[in-house]
Amino acid sequence: MIPEKKVVRVRDVMKKNFDVVDGKMTIMDALRTMKHVETKSLIVDKRHGDDEYGMLLLSDIAKNVLAKDRSPERTNVYEIMSKPLLPIDPEMDIRYCARLLERFRLSRAPVVENGKVIGIVSFTDMVLHGLVDFNGSKND
Repeated sequence: MIPEKKVVRVRDVMKKNFDVVDGKMTIMDALRTMKHVETKSLIVDKRHGDDEYGMLLLSDIAKNVLAKDRSPERTNVYEIMSKPLLPIDPEMDIRYCARLLERFRLSRAPVVENGKVIGIVSFTDMVLHGLVDFNGSKND
């Protein structure tokens, strides 16, 4: 008999610590407030109840500010952020999450529960924490 494979959920691998910024902040101010560089992203908060969350990746800053020689002191987050976002359910199997991110050519996405961002999931998180545990053995 084949043993049942344990389902690894997004909740199990997501990064729970992330930074939230205001879209009106300058890129430089947003970077200065960033405490969780390992997420490689910033969540842009909603302005009101009918608004949506946004996301700013460090790669977006490199492509749209640094490479274009724009001033990070004069460029606002809202000018280069992505919005709306594709929310990921924390109970989703990481195999389906990986397929979803690939389908939309995303490297990471917010994990949303009850309308609130509770984490960020990336391919790195799914591979390093979903397939292999910290001791280097496979999660079967």
